[in-house]
Amino acid sequence: MVTRKKVAVIGGGVAGLAAAKAFDEKGHRVIGFERSHDFGGVWELSRSYPGVQTQSPKDLYRFTDLPMPDEYPQWPKGPQVHAYLHAYADKHKLGRLYQLNTDVAGMERRADGKPGWTLTLESAGRTRKEDFDFVAICTGQFSYKNIVSHPGKDEFIAQGGRVMHSSEYTDPEIARDKHVVVLGGSKSSTDIAVNAAENGAKQVTMVYRKNVWRLPYFIGGINFKRLLYMRAQEMQFNSWGRSPLKKAVATITKPLVWANFRGLETMLKMQLGLKKWNMVPETPIEKEASCSLPLVTPGFFENLETGRIKLVQGSYDHYDGDAVVLTNGDRVKCDVSVLAVGWKLGVPVLPEEYREKLIEDDGQYRVYRLSVNPDLPDMGFVGFNSSFCTVLAAEMIANWLVRYADGQLAHQPSEAEMSENIEMMLNWRRKERPAAQVYGGLCSAPFHFKHFDELLADMGARKTKRSNPLAEQFSYPDADAYGRFLASTPQYLAG
Repeated sequence: MVTRKKVAVIGGGVAGLAAAKAFDEKGHRVIGFERSHDFGGVWELSRSYPGVQTQSPKDLYRFTDLPMPDEYPQWPKGPQVHAYLHAYADKHKLGRLYQLNTDVAGMERRADGKPGWTLTLESAGRTRKEDFDFVAICTGQFSYKNIVSHPGKDEFIAQGGRVMHSSEYTDPEIARDKHVVVLGGSKSSTDIAVNAAENGAKQVTMVYRKNVWRLPYFIGGINFKRLLYMRAQEMQFNSWGRSPLKKAVATITKPLVWANFRGLETMLKMQLGLKKWNMVPETPIEKEASCSLPLVTPGFFENLETGRIKLVQGSYDHYDGDAVVLTNGDRVKCDVSVLAVGWKLGVPVLPEEYREKLIEDDGQYRVYRLSVNPDLPDMGFVGFNSSFCTVLAAEMIANWLVRYADGQLAHQPSEAEMSENIEMMLNWRRKERPAAQVYGGLCSAPFHFKHFDELLADMGARKTKRSNPLAEQFSYPDADAYGRFLASTPQYLAG
């Protein structure tokens, strides 16, 4: 008999909802904490910039038991994703489990000597402590703004300028009749640059450090999900844990793989006109593919063509009067400075002694299956396995984590096994695939299938692949199929 636990779920975004549902359906007493007034995480409306939409098609960005509505476009907008997450919470009655407007200010091991943690909770101006048997941290990778500052900022603001993080660009009127400078080269930066250009900005300048490969939604007229999200393509990357046979096959097929990626690069250069805009990356695309590979914002290259968006490769040096002075010496007139510099990766709720066990000196995370650390007992992470099918990835790891917590994995790893695997993965990221170090190593892309295969094997799934071998090899991950795979795992209920 599995003992019923009191489980804290920290966060009410995609990962938090997946974890709350997984632990609740196994019979545990779940209490979720969300510091804002609403579910949604990055999709909560007050955190979304205008025009934000998914990077993944809707059939890749969904839970196994709830398709997105047919009327949604192929790439849903932020408010639609927010509504979808609410529909999922309503379907599984997750609202009854959550305390909104409640911040987890800290945590410590229980003083009574029992397994678990004591959380320090802040709500309505009051602070209290509460004990839990297990904690699922589901704050993901986009919860804490990366705040950067440059000399002259205060004087720039005093003379009428505005400086904001990309998440604070919530109204297109911010840009109207203004000189807007966007710092950063990610998808959020191009989204905001296009939005500003198309909403009356006098001029938009995008300042970025390096060229990266960008994928259009359609490559040569074909939806990119049909070209890049399949086992056949995944096998062309240098994954972890390859057997001698697989390494030998990779050596034999290396010329074909090289030709395949050079062909893809040629298509991207021609379709996007990368040479014209001096945007050709120096790194081969197969070495760069990871969670940081951005999609092309619709209208971005069109606005470059009209001159409404200008590109400058470099970074900010300082503000001077009504301008930003760049590291290359350029002076760019600026009324609104938007810092699209992302989010800080970290787990500030953890005591320092445990953060040191979790995070290496070079920022890499020590996590087994991108979820647990043997030195952090009675705790796991959901949402650390970032990918291009983030919702499915969160649901998969949540189902894995509840079984891990209950000792119900078909192969329950020992501390020694976890430590050995963690060291192997760290070595792989550092020496064999440096691109995998992005986000502290917390990215399963482009190895979605391999990651899910490992989770299903751990859970003892009797079914792990679609019956159609061609679909399994040459099609993208199917959420409905993964629902059936999860249903084929041994079932139990805590009591």
